[in-house]
Amino acid sequence: MLILTCPSQLQRLEVALRRSLPLALPVHGAVMNINRGNPGEFEVAVDSWPDFGAVLARRSGEMPVDDCYRNMHAAFYRDVGAYRALLETPGSVRWDSAFHIFGLQDGVATVSQAIAGTKGVELEVSEFYTYLHPDPSTMPEPQLDPGVRVGTLDPSHADLLNETWAYGGNERSRRYLAEVLGRFPSVSLQDEERRPFSWVLRDPYGTGAQGYTLPTHRRRGYMKTTLILAARRDHALGFPIFGHTATGNQAMQRLQEELGHQRLPGLCRFILHNPGLGRPGP
Repeated sequence: MLILTCPSQLQRLEVALRRSLPLALPVHGAVMNINRGNPGEFEVAVDSWPDFGAVLARRSGEMPVDDCYRNMHAAFYRDVGAYRALLETPGSVRWDSAFHIFGLQDGVATVSQAIAGTKGVELEVSEFYTYLHPDPSTMPEPQLDPGVRVGTLDPSHADLLNETWAYGGNERSRRYLAEVLGRFPSVSLQDEERRPFSWVLRDPYGTGAQGYTLPTHRRRGYMKTTLILAARRDHALGFPIFGHTATGNQAMQRLQEELGHQRLPGLCRFILHNPGLGRPGP
């Protein structure tokens, strides 16, 4: 296993991953962020270099053993055998901690299941559709009602997002959201008193994430406007426009298809290892 730290190697990796889109989308997004100042303090591990067979992108440094929000790994492989060997390499991941691995390839789940079976590690698998926009320049012009302002979010909004996030509601998720809000761009629609009511973030993997509109402001097209504004900003910076949507969230699926996003074949799977360790407390 190698941790790539040389800027020229990381630039070369970004180019290689771009040729492997869309399967490499989350890892590619993480490497893009690393090569543009590394606001998330991330690192990438490969099985070998330069002819790598597998890549993991994750936070650098030691993470708390019970924090599955920050202990998140995006995975991509060219060879599933190389990917399994990477996960089994000592120091690659902490199998005694609560951590997520996610990716768009079937082997991301099957390899975790195979290794976990030998180690007696419990898993929880969540499945999402991934939507990618082929040409964000074709999105319609956003419409803004009088009195609606366009703004951003900051860490002071972490409690608001934590209360409304289906996977939040605890101190670990609040800490994770505060970090993302402080390090990555966001778009929000706000009322005349600068109170946000609709928003979307870009997460450490280049994903459009956390899209939400307060119930009192729904059915007015605000999420559509927010998504268009965020997509145009990120597209201008060279980022692919993609996001993961719960398989049961039909409203968001319809909206993305209306805007021209294409649903990729297969599923994005988030595999939580040792969920008992990461079970959120009050």
